[in-house]
Amino acid sequence: MLNPNEVADLIVNALDSKKARDIVMLRTTDVTVLADYFVICTAGSTTHIKTLTDEVGKVLAENGENPLRVEGHRSGGWVLIDYGCVIVHLFLSEMREFYTLERLWGDAETIHNA
Repeated sequence: MLNPNEVADLIVNALDSKKARDIVMLRTTDVTVLADYFVICTAGSTTHIKTLTDEVGKVLAENGENPLRVEGHRSGGWVLIDYGCVIVHLFLSEMREFYTLERLWGDAETIHNA
């Protein structure tokens, strides 16, 4: 079983390998009980969101981790993947700008920003 930091690192690497943009990892341990990390990124299209979702799922499954839930497939502009200790937010650009999660969780420590 992986620790939360290892899960988050695998997610960031999987997203980066499929060309996600503006990947941000926030350490949320001290600001919420929801998760230890939030990983947020931008996709270029709904097809790209699906590709990113599939890649994260594949990489984590290969390492023995399965999501508790995946939300938002039908909406297209925002997919949330919940691994318990890490929550992944995949956005289209306009949805990310609208919700501004980095600002909402501004008290969280930024671990990765690429």
